[in-house]
Amino acid sequence: MNKIKQVAIQGGAGSNHEIAAKAFFNTEKLEMVPCQTFEELFETIKKDNTIYGIMAIENTLVGSILKNYTLLKDSGLVIIGEYKLRIKHQLLALPGQKIEDITEVHSHPMALAQCEEFLKKHPHIKMIASDDTAFSAEWVQKNQLKGIAAIAPELAAKHYSLEILARDIETNKRNFTRFLIISDKGKTEVEDLLVKNQVNKSSLVFSLPHSEGSLSQVLSILAFYNINLTKIQSLPVVGHEWEYLFYIDLVFDDYNRYLQSLDAIRPLISKLKVLGEYHVGKRSYDTIGNDNRPLSEQKTF
Repeated sequence: MNKIKQVAIQGGAGSNHEIAAKAFFNTEKLEMVPCQTFEELFETIKKDNTIYGIMAIENTLVGSILKNYTLLKDSGLVIIGEYKLRIKHQLLALPGQKIEDITEVHSHPMALAQCEEFLKKHPHIKMIASDDTAFSAEWVQKNQLKGIAAIAPELAAKHYSLEILARDIETNKRNFTRFLIISDKGKTEVEDLLVKNQVNKSSLVFSLPHSEGSLSQVLSILAFYNINLTKIQSLPVVGHEWEYLFYIDLVFDDYNRYLQSLDAIRPLISKLKVLGEYHVGKRSYDTIGNDNRPLSEQKTF
């Protein structure tokens, strides 16, 4: 019998982190460990290395969550996978209410911003920022707050017995968040996910000297080895003016060529750290309206 996996998530039950975790692991035997903050998430995994973690790292509308790069680099944990989830927002409230009855809506600031066009059509509803979408839904249910709504995923409505007053109220239907699945290095289950013939992506961090063309030299070497750079993010080195760390994601077809490329760039860089080697993540192919085609083939307005 397979042991129930535990996954630390930022947010409450019914959050997008839970949805992404269930989609990635694709098993019913999954127990969520809710955490208030990403810092708490990392501490939870460090205290119990049998617990996986899932962490949002970037969104197609607002970009990278910068502090999570630093948390990952300093944690000693490794990336073992990724998942790209289409974000859908629902307006939730206690049963028996209408939109006209709602005077306030609570949610994470990012969710409120992503539903701006819908909320403009209902100017009588005051927007209140909170720490999390799912926690907002839980707060409404726990306190039985009539006239107060939350913006959260549909799963939160099921968890907290709330009604959906308006569905899919996000302005942009191509709103995706990329999540990283992270783990402790000592965890034996990681080996099952890091079979070398399934690894075709890696995440690295390194620094460069102050010399002309240093970054372009690194990129040229990666191109020579047929390594595809899919993301680059720079962050300042605290306490060292005008010095930067570069976080990059690489995709490759040949694992040995990838290792050779790392050996080739080492003389040009410093503080190289491999944050994880994993398989390119799946994307949640959701639909718009009643169109059953993949999202990439649909027209949005």
